[in-house]
Amino acid sequence: MARAKEKSAFVCQECGADFPKWAGRCSECGAWNSLAEIKLPSGSSHQNTASATGYAGGGPQITILSEVRISDTPRESTGLDELDRVLGGGLVPGSVVLIGGDPGIGKSTLLLQTLLTLQANMPCLYVTGEESLQQVALRAQRLGVDLAGKEGQLTLMSETSVESILAHCARQLPRLLVVDSIQTLHTEGLTAAPGSVSQLREGTAQLVRFAKRHDVTIFIVGHVTKEGALAGPRVLEHMVDTVLYFEGDPSARFRVIRAVKNRFGAANEIGVFGMTDRGLKPVSNPSAIFLSRHEQPVAGSVITVTREGTRPLLVEVQALVAEHPGGNPRRLTVGLEQNRLAMLLAVLHRHGQIALYDQDVFLNVVGGVRVTETAADLPSLLAVLSSFRNRPLPDGLIVFGEVGLAGEIRPVSGGQERLAEAAKHGFTHAIIPKANMPGRPIDGLTITAVSHLNQALDLL
Repeated sequence: MARAKEKSAFVCQECGADFPKWAGRCSECGAWNSLAEIKLPSGSSHQNTASATGYAGGGPQITILSEVRISDTPRESTGLDELDRVLGGGLVPGSVVLIGGDPGIGKSTLLLQTLLTLQANMPCLYVTGEESLQQVALRAQRLGVDLAGKEGQLTLMSETSVESILAHCARQLPRLLVVDSIQTLHTEGLTAAPGSVSQLREGTAQLVRFAKRHDVTIFIVGHVTKEGALAGPRVLEHMVDTVLYFEGDPSARFRVIRAVKNRFGAANEIGVFGMTDRGLKPVSNPSAIFLSRHEQPVAGSVITVTREGTRPLLVEVQALVAEHPGGNPRRLTVGLEQNRLAMLLAVLHRHGQIALYDQDVFLNVVGGVRVTETAADLPSLLAVLSSFRNRPLPDGLIVFGEVGLAGEIRPVSGGQERLAEAAKHGFTHAIIPKANMPGRPIDGLTITAVSHLNQALDLL
């Protein structure tokens, strides 16, 4: 029997686009020298893998929207309240969740905790391609699991072949599957090395098809680059239903999980966990841990209320302004966007007549939280001014608001919820945008509304 003729394709290692011949530059993403050659069999890899795993079926069917049956399938709680919040309320049958983070931050620990909690109520499977089964058992033992008890009945599998994993799952049909990690898997229909763009894309596609067909919830662990983004093409994030990022310093006590994409819940929702010797523990009141109440008022410190998904969160913004001896002062931020700091300092110079062109400005969000919304504009400027003048702001003050290029203070979303969160933690005074002024007073909180940056500066 004649052997099938192999064909070559060239795949971009940055974006995943494929081309029939090599080129120096990818025409899709513009990356140079990113095309790598892979060998393909004469038949389509999709057809081969479909027949091997039993996915082959009839042609597409057309359905009228009104005839689609909507079933109210209850979500399954993971046993961790903060993880349920990030997922939108719990596990959804047939969903695929991609979770990434720095090495050692707790991805495998969190998923193992979840499986150990749920395996008594549903069949679960933990597939490891990076660690041995002994390493997984040792981690479970460190978490305080009695391996001879019910929790020790969790099923494990050490395998890197996608076809072998799905063949086993087709026989056993677990309701929850964890794959750790996608970079170690390979599909037999491709000759590329594990971790390459083609292997990542095809392996994830097979897992997604299996999850949708059999209503299996799948967690996929993904590596991250040195910049903190998920390794591999961005097409993986489009294929899955939910994308979670682990944030925080692996050496720190607290971890933050952020949902950057969620088809079954709110995006940008966060869950806060504390790392202990028995694994990750949910933090029910994260505002309390991110506030460092000083014994005496400190210059350069402002408390603001940021909104992460549906949750208002109190964080402390600290600024340090110091005279720069040279001619090129530094602008450094941790937890905030650095380019936005440069813009805010220009607004302060133009509309507040306060020049900092000969000063180093450092801005930090306490606790390792990353604030991406514009509500931190006004507190950032007030923290910078407080440090520059070496004058602490009044105790019990809360500030939030967006600052425009014309010096106007713009409103932010969820003003009422932010004020209620501040009042719950004992704050007595608030400086907010005029358009966020609540319709009725809030007990214990004196609210001052401003519409321009000069008004906020005059108050202080």
